Amino acid sequence: ERAKGHTPQEAAGLATGTAGSAVVFAGLTVVIALAGLSVIGIPMLTKMGLAAAGAVMIGVFIALTLVPALLGFWPNAVLSRNARKRGRIKEGGQNNGGSRWARFVLRRPLPVLLLSVAGLGALAVPVMDLQLGMPGDEAKPTSTTERRAYDDLAKGFGPGFNGPLSIVVDARGATNPKAAVTTIEKKIKATDGVVSVSPARFNPAGDTAMFTAVPSTAPTDKKTQDLVKTIRNQRPATEASTHGASFEVTGTTALNIDMAQKTQNALIPYLIVVVGLAILLLMVVFRSILVPLKAAVGFLLSVLAALGSVVAVFQWGWLASLLGVETTGPIMSLMPIFLVGIVFGLAMDYEVFLVARMREAYVHGDNPRQAVESGFRHSARVVVAAALIMMAVFSGFIGASESMIKMIGFGLAIAVLFDAFIVRMAFVP
Repeated sequence: ERAKGHTPQEAAGLATGTAGSAVVFAGLTVVIALAGLSVIGIPMLTKMGLAAAGAVMIGVFIALTLVPALLGFWPNAVLSRNARKRGRIKEGGQNNGGSRWARFVLRRPLPVLLLSVAGLGALAVPVMDLQLGMPGDEAKPTSTTERRAYDDLAKGFGPGFNGPLSIVVDARGATNPKAAVTTIEKKIKATDGVVSVSPARFNPAGDTAMFTAVPSTAPTDKKTQDLVKTIRNQRPATEASTHGASFEVTGTTALNIDMAQKTQNALIPYLIVVVGLAILLLMVVFRSILVPLKAAVGFLLSVLAALGSVVAVFQWGWLASLLGVETTGPIMSLMPIFLVGIVFGLAMDYEVFLVARMREAYVHGDNPRQAVESGFRHSARVVVAAALIMMAVFSGFIGASESMIKMIGFGLAIAVLFDAFIVRMAFVP
């Protein structure tokens, strides 16, 4: 706006009135994605989501109030050093990298669309083999004492020794509590996949007991997950033979399995809530049905492709050595939720900034093709810069020794890469 000849005060007002509205709606989509984590029902995620959503709201408030106020004190802070010396600002030309790329895409819309969808679809295929869990000491580098201890215990006592199942028996309703506990012990020991059962320990009252069952497979093995399900499925028959006792399967291994199942079950409702609310918000912004639907489809493509890449690297082991991944295994149970929540907010940010500028050009008289070019000419650099910043931040986590941190960093970085440079730069135009 300064380049168009407006005074500093007018330029700040116009920018706040145009780009400021994009900031508000982009911020609201991020708030929806982060606050929506509360629907999953895991307190830790609820706290993280609400705290991050609050930080975003503060960021939006600062952009609309503090930034224009500071420009009132330092009106030339937005200008380059040369522009300050010359005393005039050269307006950007009609051609830059963004507009040239937009014209390239608009000349070949169908091939670009098919190539982007096919490429992201192919990267999403590994999602069909997704296995969720919580990587433990077995995923740490062999140089750590935890990993060496894990390997020694597995070698000496079997892989399941690192992840025993805790069985808690409530025998207060049984006529003979000790006999009831013994019955449950024998039933669980006879289950396929259990190699040993420890002697039961009773409370002082003698009506509650606890013992451990050691599986034959590692804590993150699919067979261990099946074993927990089998023991729980057989629980009604086992409890019936005790005449009044009941038991529960718990412990770290069972807890991780339950958390993975809970997040997996919550993923679809979370997507429906977040994407549905964002579509309604974008309908208000753009007065359109197609634009919000296209934004949601593009996001799903990028997040599925990113999750597929995570599965290919951390579960299948493709290119794992390049990232320093020493042991493959299940994907961290919270990974899909993190990807959806954070990447959705960023994706809608990029979408709003690009398309809002296109709509602004269209309202001012440009035809649709010119409006798309104008949107890219003015906003492509902002989106590219924002995406590169986020990719740099997330890529820094890949160098961590912890497998979970490495996985989060890789997943988020590649998701931003797909969404900003393939979906928003190719699929959208």
